Amino acid sequence: MADTRSPAERNIARTRAQNHFQAAERRDQLVRDELARERAAPDAKTAKLRALRLAKEEADRASSTSTGEVAPKARKPRRIVVKG
Repeated sequence: MADTRSPAERNIARTRAQNHFQAAERRDQLVRDELARERAAPDAKTAKLRALRLAKEEADRASSTSTGEVAPKARKPRRIVVKG
């Protein structure tokens, strides 16, 4: 079946289709960007909390060594002997 439309009509149809697909791609990109922002927020919070924890541990370590305190020894787990 031959296309009987004029070149101008074909160009208009092509332009409409391209506009439709470009709008859909823009919406998809907005969704992808929003998802990326939502994923980045907890990662940033985790990094901030980790940095604060490490700084606190370092400050505790520095204060314990300056006051002469000795860190408590780790206890060995007890061995359970079953007699039967």
